[in-house]
Amino acid sequence: MQENKTLSRAERLDKIFGTPVFAVLLAIFCNVLWGSAFPFIKLGYRLFAIDSSSTASIFCFAGVRFMLGSFLVLLGSVLLQSRMPRLPRGKVAAECCALGLWQTTAQYAFYYIAVAMLTGAFGGILNSTQSFLGVIFAHFLYGRADRMTPAKALGCGIGFAGVLIGTLGNHGGGSVKGMAFMLIASVIFALAGPWNKAVTQHADSFSVSVLNLGVGGLALAVLGFAMGGSLHPQSAAGIPVLLFLAFISGAGYVIWALLMKNNPVSRIAVFGLIIPIMNVLLSALLNGEPLFEWNYLAALVLVCIGIFLVNRAPQTQETKA
Repeated sequence: MQENKTLSRAERLDKIFGTPVFAVLLAIFCNVLWGSAFPFIKLGYRLFAIDSSSTASIFCFAGVRFMLGSFLVLLGSVLLQSRMPRLPRGKVAAECCALGLWQTTAQYAFYYIAVAMLTGAFGGILNSTQSFLGVIFAHFLYGRADRMTPAKALGCGIGFAGVLIGTLGNHGGGSVKGMAFMLIASVIFALAGPWNKAVTQHADSFSVSVLNLGVGGLALAVLGFAMGGSLHPQSAAGIPVLLFLAFISGAGYVIWALLMKNNPVSRIAVFGLIIPIMNVLLSALLNGEPLFEWNYLAALVLVCIGIFLVNRAPQTQETKA
């Protein structure tokens, strides 16, 4: 009897996350959270006295954050499903762990190093490429079910033009190494989207998130501490900032996994362009970065136009189904 009740609640969650209006609202909320991550990570670096050359401590900071996020996913499962997530076994469990090493360990190893080398505004603009890459990859991976249309292609082109303007107008926004690492992280994220969607067809979204964050975070932490890294907060505000970042991870990954499970990738991926807007605003507020830089504002306008064009592109019959 309890089993049927649990399954019914899971089905209701899938229905909510698959409803287009709610899916769009939740995707916006999720990306607002992720958009606040970049400036809060930079704030955390200051509060923990981690500089751009301290790669080992950067990995420790990231790993602890994601392991805490994994614990918060467990709590979320209890609140939303009234039970602990059922962790998969065998091949599915191995695939979840591999996804964690790819999406969390590999992606955020590059991302966290890049954050230390880039300003919030410029880093956010570069990171926005993951949204358009997600649309492009979906076309090749899913074919007619999530195909590229002229409107989507135009939106992607305008969005990439915005990224190009932000890059060409970059004056002191970051190093070449930081730019390269951020672009690598964006490619990894975009490729992880379809993989995440496939995995959540065979395992509970909460369990996928627990393993993704837990295994990926543990690998980062072990690597960081093995390299001689450490974490020593220099201010009482350091711990709340780390906990907030953990909340972003836990809430963000659960919402994202459920969205990717129940929606076409292209419907959800494009809202990643909200991230650079939040980056610019919060970087100015928290880290004292300039708010009005013509090249960054022009880039933001273009990438927002890209969001609009790609998201309003008519869906194929297969996608509507």
